[in-house]
Amino acid sequence: MSNKRRIINWTVLTLAFTSGFIIMSIELLGGRVLAPYFGSSIYVWGSIITVFMIALSFGYLIGGHLSLQAPRLSKYGLFFVAAAITAVPTILFGDNLMDWVFLRFDDPRYGSLLAAMLLFFVPTAILGMIAPYSVRLLVEETHHSGRVAGGLYFISTLGSALGTLLTSFYFVLLFEIKEILVTMAITLVCCFLIALIVDRKVETEA
Repeated sequence: MSNKRRIINWTVLTLAFTSGFIIMSIELLGGRVLAPYFGSSIYVWGSIITVFMIALSFGYLIGGHLSLQAPRLSKYGLFFVAAAITAVPTILFGDNLMDWVFLRFDDPRYGSLLAAMLLFFVPTAILGMIAPYSVRLLVEETHHSGRVAGGLYFISTLGSALGTLLTSFYFVLLFEIKEILVTMAITLVCCFLIALIVDRKVETEA
């Protein structure tokens, strides 16, 4: 394996791990965001999980198509910064949006479903695009694609597990929800910068 390929692989795996961490962290925080308005019943969690699953499914589909168009790390990084940008309205206007939804939908089933959709669908869908694009960046030979995809999903799922654990055990006890969301957005921007820097480095070495 060449040094260039090694750098690309480590970068992609690290960023995929980070995206998995952030996806699950945001999903757990979604329950805390909706709880003051709609409670924390099974309806609310069902709404959150449904929205995240649908958003990720669309993200996987779109990311797979985008990965066919001359994939490179600089384009890969755009997913991270786009997710950060689309999370800004949730951070800045989440309370106002929740008030608006709550006044119009007193049923916790439909109110929580709409609120979760408005707050989390777009950034989660963009984060979902990262996984298939990661596989495309990692695959050099098609007969290794299964092993590469398995390794990638192993790493990203470990990130999700760690994000679940740290967010539920520590983050929500130590920080405000908005502080955690801001930190996640900043982390995504940092991932974009890392992808950009590494892309320029490997292109210079090529």
